[in-house]
Amino acid sequence: MILTRDQIRQAYIDACLGEIQALKPGNVHRFADGHRMTATQFLDSAEISAGPLTDPALRVGRRIRDAVAATRAHVGTNTNLGILLLCAPLASAAELRGADLRLDTARVLDALDREDARDVFAAIMLAQPGGLGSAEKHDVSQEPQAGLPEAMQEAAHRDMIARQYVTGFADIFDTGLSAHAAALVRGEEDMWPTVFVYLDFLSHFPDSHVARKHGAAIAEKVRAQAEAMRARVSAMEDGREREKLLLSFDRQLKADGINPGTSADLTVATLFAKNIINLVLHNREVSG
Repeated sequence: MILTRDQIRQAYIDACLGEIQALKPGNVHRFADGHRMTATQFLDSAEISAGPLTDPALRVGRRIRDAVAATRAHVGTNTNLGILLLCAPLASAAELRGADLRLDTARVLDALDREDARDVFAAIMLAQPGGLGSAEKHDVSQEPQAGLPEAMQEAAHRDMIARQYVTGFADIFDTGLSAHAAALVRGEEDMWPTVFVYLDFLSHFPDSHVARKHGAAIAEKVRAQAEAMRARVSAMEDGREREKLLLSFDRQLKADGINPGTSADLTVATLFAKNIINLVLHNREVSG
């Protein structure tokens, strides 16, 4: 039994809600706003973008473009470009009849072409993400000269979201889902599995958004701080003490204007993938 559009739409909204409910240092969450954005804006963005993101009549690139346009018109700022770039291929893959989301995502990525690149370039220009700059090849301000996979290949060494397009979303399926599963095995509950997904991304890779805005050295410094923070939080059992520690790190990052947005985007995509996989398993049990 394949997933319905409503199921995929709700899985996406639930992923966005789960991410915003988790205490992610430096990012916007229910414990603290930041960077001139609010948690409410992110929740509104999830609702308004869910329609075009899950429209089976649209190609992946057009889903991203229409979802960015809808978000921009409603919220007035870029809250979810990275989320949409990651979640649109997953939503398209969820519509296929296969039982393996990773394989289906690879099939979706393999089918992306110049039309998808044109729409994605337009979406990026509309969203105007911080620290965008320009590129010698496949600059988003120009007409694409190749398909979307080739354009993403050019940026993959410096951008974690582009990297997913050329690795079959390997970091989502390997790092993200593994971190979530490991947290559940340890008995983590409520927001904590999501927190550990975020900290795993932030401690494993220098955050692309931080690197674009502040440089590679600062991004590496934040990565090292996150690695130490993850170890300290893992060793603590008291949830309130964990929150105090993470909120202190949160205030420090925000005071310095540091927003690890790419790690948050990867967290949403991980939760979305997890929700899709769980729905497939549930539907299989019901129909079997």
